[in-house]
Amino acid sequence: MSDQPRPGSKRTKVLVLGGIGLFILSLFVFFSPMLGLVKHNFTYLSFYGPKEPVLVERDGKMVVDTIYAEIPPFKFIDRYGKPFTDKDVKGKIIVADFFFTRCTTICPRMSVQMQQLQLKLDDDAFDDVVFLSHTVDPENDTPEVLDAYARKLEADPARWKFLTGNAPDIYRMGNTGYLLSAMEDSASAEQFLHDSRFVLVDKDRHIRGYYEGTTATGMNELAGDLKMLLKEERIKKRDAAEKAQH
Repeated sequence: MSDQPRPGSKRTKVLVLGGIGLFILSLFVFFSPMLGLVKHNFTYLSFYGPKEPVLVERDGKMVVDTIYAEIPPFKFIDRYGKPFTDKDVKGKIIVADFFFTRCTTICPRMSVQMQQLQLKLDDDAFDDVVFLSHTVDPENDTPEVLDAYARKLEADPARWKFLTGNAPDIYRMGNTGYLLSAMEDSASAEQFLHDSRFVLVDKDRHIRGYYEGTTATGMNELAGDLKMLLKEERIKKRDAAEKAQH
């Protein structure tokens, strides 16, 4: 009788040893964060727009920090004819776009994508997110017209705001605030020019992303970045609380 081990017994031994190795590895992965052995790095979203280096004092030392551009204060009128200002979205994450109700090209697609995004984010985890749609045709898009448009889209009045106001203020907000094109354009077949992108703004009024508003792909990217930004806000809140305790 041969003393050589059978192939089947070798295979069994390898499987057993492999299973033990996987079990030990899983224990390490599970417990290492608790023991401080492994640190999980979190990727922060980028900042957009002008930035300025400044000297600040930290822990008794002067270090270089960066000040990022912020969207300016604003004052518009909502679909109910009531004033709507930056104070109404204090402490909120903003998703903004520009459109007009008579638009027959990109606006219908943008509005449907925003509607779908509103439905996708219909969860308590996204209570701090608001949607701001600014008309670039305020002469036609009165509060009554905006209200009818919003009703067709089944827009949640608490979360999705349709805004009008003085044309120069709206165009200035688009061009120099959100850094999106928004203007009257006699060369355009529809007499107005506006960006097809949505812009994501954090609670500190910094621009954190741009997304194509006519495609589902753009909306999926926006939804993913929103989740990252909400996690970033939780980390900032936790770090501030820990710093306050020391």
